[in-house]
Amino acid sequence: MKYLITLLIAFCTLTSIAQTKSNQTSPVLTEGIAAEEGMSEERLARIDAMCIEAVRDGDIPGVVALVARNGKIVYHKAFGFADNVSKRNMKVDDIFRIASQTKAITATAVMMLWEEGMFRLDDPISKYIPEFENMEVLDSLIEKDTTYLATPVDKKITIRHLITHTSGIGYGVIDGDERIRKIYDKAGMTDLFTTKGTKIEDVVKKLAKLPLHHNPGEDFTYSLGLDVLGYFIEVVSGMPLDEFFRTRIFDPLGMDDTWFYLPESKYGRLVSVQEKKDEKWNKYPATFYDPDYPIKGEGSFFSGGAGLSSTAKDYATFLQMYLNGGELNGVRILSRTTVQAIMGNQIGDIWGDAGRYYGLAFAVINQKGQDKGGQGSIGTFSWGGYFNTMYFADPQEQIIGILMKQTQGPVSDDTGWQFQQLVWQAVDD
Repeated sequence: MKYLITLLIAFCTLTSIAQTKSNQTSPVLTEGIAAEEGMSEERLARIDAMCIEAVRDGDIPGVVALVARNGKIVYHKAFGFADNVSKRNMKVDDIFRIASQTKAITATAVMMLWEEGMFRLDDPISKYIPEFENMEVLDSLIEKDTTYLATPVDKKITIRHLITHTSGIGYGVIDGDERIRKIYDKAGMTDLFTTKGTKIEDVVKKLAKLPLHHNPGEDFTYSLGLDVLGYFIEVVSGMPLDEFFRTRIFDPLGMDDTWFYLPESKYGRLVSVQEKKDEKWNKYPATFYDPDYPIKGEGSFFSGGAGLSSTAKDYATFLQMYLNGGELNGVRILSRTTVQAIMGNQIGDIWGDAGRYYGLAFAVINQKGQDKGGQGSIGTFSWGGYFNTMYFADPQEQIIGILMKQTQGPVSDDTGWQFQQLVWQAVDD
């Protein structure tokens, strides 16, 4: 009862303060002139050539590329088709399913609540979602009936474990361990999104009954941890996740094109997920998810790990807030000191990538990564999404790069690494 009263008081405080004004006032992201921001117009044009060639050769059906520096958009172009069957041309304001790029927004929401003193990052998640109290680690799977043997965990899953993918939770259909895939399938777990009337609470509580890959904190296993935190945000804030995002992040930042479920007025801007078969790009069929999710379904499932759709400019706006130390247009989303913690190495060397470490929902470039070239300066943070989207932001150079595509299945697509190299080679200051 005491904890419920504390939550009620916290909720009343939360709803009364909304988002705070800042002593700083960085301008909103606007169009700029490349030369004035230390970028070569001629060298940026190499991105044109790369995108045109990739579309012409059938490597991708279409793409939107954006580059910003010093809070100014110096490159923003669209190539190819948003839908090859209807021959709808791609436009710069088209909307893409950003899948795992949702994770950074969910982590940001978690840290906003953390700043308000609602919890500690090393609190056990079972303090807020009791179903996670008695977790187990998978020992072996009994194939004939998909039952399993498991051992109790040696420590509780914490909020930090969930943000950093070190909780031991798996990822269902896309999990790397076939045993976990079978167990999740039998349990009827939902990955990515669904058109059914499911709620994230239902999925998370079902997940809490399933075994882990390993003891919390022992390894990096890409997981549904950010979906758990999506429900955690609902519990702590007392608001549905979509409402929290809208009122606390999207509206303050002017991200009007970022949604779990698109308003009908935006349906025509949604890019089709496409696959290549017989040398032709076709709309990807429904599999374990329906690719028409953002405009179909019950509209009740808010996946904190993969559920959002957005535009290149909206996501660049979100990243610009980070480059500004947590502020944009006079609105303070996070403290500069919190951003510093988010970008710190949270899991040591267990990720196994010598050129990057893992912060709170971002991969961050270290000295070795910088020295490899083509990935940005020390501190550059990045990630991508299941449908072939990607982003990076370099705090030292004040550069943002976003590449939006929507493909599934095997492709011969080098535009990701090429785009990164072409952005850095365009610096001319």
